[in-house]
Amino acid sequence: MADQIPLYPVRSAAAAGHKRAAYYSSAGPGPGADRRGRYQLEEESAHLDEMPLMMSEEGFENDESDYHTLPRARIARRKRGLEWFVCGGWKLLCASCCDWLINVCQRKKELKARTVWLGCPEKSEEKHPRNSIKNQKYNVFTFIPGVLYEQFKFFLNLYFLVVSCSQFVPALKIGYLYTYWAPLGFVLAVTITREAIDEFRRFQRDKEVNSQLYSKLTVRGKVQVKSSDIQVGDLIIVEKNQRIPSDMVFLRTSEKAGSCFIRTDQLDGETDWKLKVAVSCTQRLPALGDLFSISAYVYAQKPQLDIHSFEGTFTREDSDPPVHESLSIENTLWASTIVASGTVIGVVIYTGKETRSVMNTSNPKNKIGLLDLELNQLTKALFLALVVLSVVMVTLQGFAGPWYRNLFRFLLLFSYIIPISLRVNLDMGKAAYGWMIMKDENIPGTVVRTSTIPEELGRLVYLLTDKTGTLTQNEMTFRRLHLGTVSYGADTMDEIQTHVLSSCTQVALVRWTESVGLTLVSRDLSSMQLKTPGGQVLTYCILQVFPFTSESKRMGIIVRDESTAEITFYMKGADVAMSSIVQYNDWLDEECGNMAREGLRTLVVAKKALTEEQYQDFESRYSQAKLSLHDRMLKVAAVVESLERDMELLCLTGVEDQLQADVRPTLEMLRNAGIKIWMLTGDKLETATCIAKSSHLVSRSQDIHIFRPVTSRGEAHLELNAFRRKHDCALVISGDSLEVCLKYYEHELVELACQCPAVVCCRCSPTQKAHIVSLLRQHTGRRTCAIGDGGNDVSMIQAADCGIGIEGKEGKQASLAADFSITQFRHVGRLLMVHGRNSYKRSAALGQFVMHRGLIISTMQAVFSSVFYFASVPLYQGFLMVGYATIYTMFPVFSLVLDQDVKPEMAILYPELYKDLTKGRSLSFKTFLIWVLISIYQGGILMFGALVLFEAEFVHVVAISFTALVLTELLMVALTIRTWHWLMVVAEFLSLGCYVASLAFLNEYFGIGRVSFGAFLDVAFITTVPFLWKVSAITVVSCLPLYILKYLKRKLSPPSYSKLSS
Repeated sequence: MADQIPLYPVRSAAAAGHKRAAYYSSAGPGPGADRRGRYQLEEESAHLDEMPLMMSEEGFENDESDYHTLPRARIARRKRGLEWFVCGGWKLLCASCCDWLINVCQRKKELKARTVWLGCPEKSEEKHPRNSIKNQKYNVFTFIPGVLYEQFKFFLNLYFLVVSCSQFVPALKIGYLYTYWAPLGFVLAVTITREAIDEFRRFQRDKEVNSQLYSKLTVRGKVQVKSSDIQVGDLIIVEKNQRIPSDMVFLRTSEKAGSCFIRTDQLDGETDWKLKVAVSCTQRLPALGDLFSISAYVYAQKPQLDIHSFEGTFTREDSDPPVHESLSIENTLWASTIVASGTVIGVVIYTGKETRSVMNTSNPKNKIGLLDLELNQLTKALFLALVVLSVVMVTLQGFAGPWYRNLFRFLLLFSYIIPISLRVNLDMGKAAYGWMIMKDENIPGTVVRTSTIPEELGRLVYLLTDKTGTLTQNEMTFRRLHLGTVSYGADTMDEIQTHVLSSCTQVALVRWTESVGLTLVSRDLSSMQLKTPGGQVLTYCILQVFPFTSESKRMGIIVRDESTAEITFYMKGADVAMSSIVQYNDWLDEECGNMAREGLRTLVVAKKALTEEQYQDFESRYSQAKLSLHDRMLKVAAVVESLERDMELLCLTGVEDQLQADVRPTLEMLRNAGIKIWMLTGDKLETATCIAKSSHLVSRSQDIHIFRPVTSRGEAHLELNAFRRKHDCALVISGDSLEVCLKYYEHELVELACQCPAVVCCRCSPTQKAHIVSLLRQHTGRRTCAIGDGGNDVSMIQAADCGIGIEGKEGKQASLAADFSITQFRHVGRLLMVHGRNSYKRSAALGQFVMHRGLIISTMQAVFSSVFYFASVPLYQGFLMVGYATIYTMFPVFSLVLDQDVKPEMAILYPELYKDLTKGRSLSFKTFLIWVLISIYQGGILMFGALVLFEAEFVHVVAISFTALVLTELLMVALTIRTWHWLMVVAEFLSLGCYVASLAFLNEYFGIGRVSFGAFLDVAFITTVPFLWKVSAITVVSCLPLYILKYLKRKLSPPSYSKLSS
């Protein structure tokens, strides 16, 4: 068989045979070697390393000689030595060193298992952490250093700190201290204030939680105690609707059944209530005070992350014989959950940092937008230009005198090339975009949780989405029942009525049985009653319950019929889990496939009759396994599995999960915008494929390549080569096959998958989802967005460049962890096409304009110094510089955040406009260079114009050039704007008014150099006609050519959006 599968299409059959022989002959001599098992042969990784995956179509046509010389793709890509160090290796080294230092400084105490005596905290052998919640980032001592570090790790801010500090050196002093320290101080004050407010709010929230009062049971009765003062071993009473303050073992409840319900949505994001069972030994005690009359302790495993498992034992010593009871997850009450029924009493086993909820709280990484990184690069380019310009100036001076001091003075004079107002403007812009998103009536309920990355929404190339609850409604409708010989559908059986349900498959089935007359009368921990259509009441005694887990994918119950004493074991679960458990049949797999193709979620139900002896034998082994302290989970699972054999297949059910509103048009819009959509789901392959088709994630005409299940490297190799030959088809792959391919052919798989129009990954675990996101980011360097609605999507959302959470049926965990929270999937379209696009284009324009504002004044300073024999004397003094960056130009420049090239309706109608943004053309070295050239031209014209036209009134050159500069900036803003807003007009006239009004107060600043030569601003002079026409002439020469060029460009080569807006 193996030699009939050509690995590559080649020129001729002879060549193919020759190549195959060359490969297979390495297995051993003789013709029989060709026939060895294909997978056995291909497991030999030495040969597989020699057998590369072809990396291009042309590769298929290569000669046999190339076969062994092509290196594996990813080996060739590794950087070594100095190249690695320069290309980011140094960052990695620094990070590793810092992590090592932090680990050394914060050596964590080793977590150990513990014995907790009821009501006796003093018997505790070890010191346990305080039961206080602390969500603050800093403390009193680390606040200022921490905030300053976060600010000065940016090149821009660090540069300004150095420049400002240099003004304390008399030889380097250029102007007044406040001209440097005021802007820097303002930026830091805003940042520190914002952080302080956030920190104070966190402190208040923590204080509120830590000072909540609880009843603690003591020998003398109940006493009130603060949450933060609770200790391991305390007996705590928690009332209905009260938060559980620490991790406890459930001892007693006011409910007669000995059980209670708790809400866990704040812990795991799931909205369904969980049933918890009290320890039977303590629940049976006559009175509450009797807890102190017994000698008992709880043995608990060491604190760990897993919120779905717990192993422990309860022991009562003073009875004869001693009572041992095994404790599992159903006997625990985790902190941060809420009691939903009754009053509960528990013994505290873990506090503070050791509780499950705190251990599962990870500090999400600070996300930095691509635009910020690009601007940081441009800042470094500007710094380089600054150094070059200063060196040129000193060289032209002829290195006269203390040249190194002059060099530093020039560096300070031209420091406005890099504007400190850049960060202020961008941060204020981001806040404005966030406010606009939340105020948009078309996407109500949208919340911006991370205000630093709204521009990322305009740069997305990959959108990774969950299926259940994100594309679908997570509302189940009962559709089909198959009994082996006959299949009932909603349309063929009158009694089957469809019911829309809120939680899951099980509720759909219970409601349906009620509609056909079988009703659940009552149910407690030990018994249940059912009423038949004929009115007969059946009573069952519940002997054992095996809850559902994501590993087992099934749940079971053992009941005894009270009337006949028959013992029956019922089980239901996913088809993958159940197909190996039920007796052989010829219809289950086929019908599961049929239902999945209809988009239904399947559930298999089976039963097994047990004799009294079989059950007693099982119970003794089960109890023994539950008491073991080591590998309890494995031992319990093994005992239960001994029952799960040869079960009688009862039926197969199918429920439908309907699509959310407007999913199809939204996905189509995103596809037209050039965004590649990947669906990552835990559901089975057929259901995922069906939803992909019905939601139009994969278009009807498109081919689908279903990646065959692979378990070894050889199989993965063959399957990847088969996939390579397909063109323009969607890929469907399961989590297991994905794992194998990523292990051996990571780069090749990602490269192939990225060429697909759509990808569906089914049977994915939460960690696999996050891993796929990380791989896409690493391999493509493109921006990714993850969207989901459940706790299982949190890791994927946090791993992506931009995370969107939907407030769904599964709780709020995803929406709380995300950067943006929405209420419906269809809102994604407007969020990206309108707000994402606008945020990116506005920030790009704003950033470059602020840089232009700094460059133009530095050009004027360079011209001024050149005319004055390269003297390092400032052109503009003190307040003029501060005023220029703030009151005179700030409002018009910032009003660019209101600019838009097309109306929102147009952006949604033509999603193709979004495609342009992913290339990053709004802010690139090309656009930056254009702005640099504009700045040099305008700065040169303004300064030379002032010097040429005002030779007679030379002392007035500062007043003239500065007035022309302010007017030029206001006109440039008007030139940049594409759609006028009334606030923009107000900003322009307000700034002009402020400048004219301030002329009366700032006369002493309009002289040249340190001394003003008595050249105070003469109000009579600035009102003369010559002054007015000369200033106007300079301004017109600096701006008019740019207006003409802009007009010609729009006429000859209009941008895509202008074609629509016209």
